[in-house]
Amino acid sequence: MQIDFATLSAYQRYKLMASLIVPRPIALVTTINASGVVNAAPFSMFNMMGEDPPILFISINKLQDMHLKDTAANILANGQFVVHIADEPMAEQMHRCGETLPSDVSELAVVGLGTAPSCAVAPPRIKEAPVAFECALSEQMETASRHIFIGKVLWLHAREDLIDLDTYRVRLQNYFPVARFGASYYIRTRDRFALGAGAVGAEANPIDEIN
Repeated sequence: MQIDFATLSAYQRYKLMASLIVPRPIALVTTINASGVVNAAPFSMFNMMGEDPPILFISINKLQDMHLKDTAANILANGQFVVHIADEPMAEQMHRCGETLPSDVSELAVVGLGTAPSCAVAPPRIKEAPVAFECALSEQMETASRHIFIGKVLWLHAREDLIDLDTYRVRLQNYFPVARFGASYYIRTRDRFALGAGAVGAEANPIDEIN
């Protein structure tokens, strides 16, 4: 099967790409507007871009009437946001944060998630999230259909049992984020396997063992 993308509509291209380029990590992003309302929304067009400087990106679609989603409008206004990784216990609440609500209503209050103060940015972080990256807007790009924001990570919050600070290794046996699959499907990350187990330096480490 061969498909010439030039013959497809934008929606057809989206359907194919979003269901084939999977699984994708999900950024549950908090921002704050001029009235102090905290917005939260999930985006699966998201990933790490590098570590020096530490940057990540989120890609946010424009609405049909070309209005901005609250997250995009808030980032453009104040250049700050917090990216959270959602795990299994908060997966349903993360998904519900994608519902359309008025700008003066916080999704966090509706779905029952709490907040805690951030250290370097104004938007708060989500208490229940296992991981939160405080970000300052570094660069932005705009296409006909999207705003793409590159954020520099200023601060990391992680659940107490996730990181060994002696080795800076993540205790993967305690970390079960969810990811976006095709259409409305999500996946768990419990089915894991290692490659190159016989290679030098790839010996088993207890910190990586999954319970």
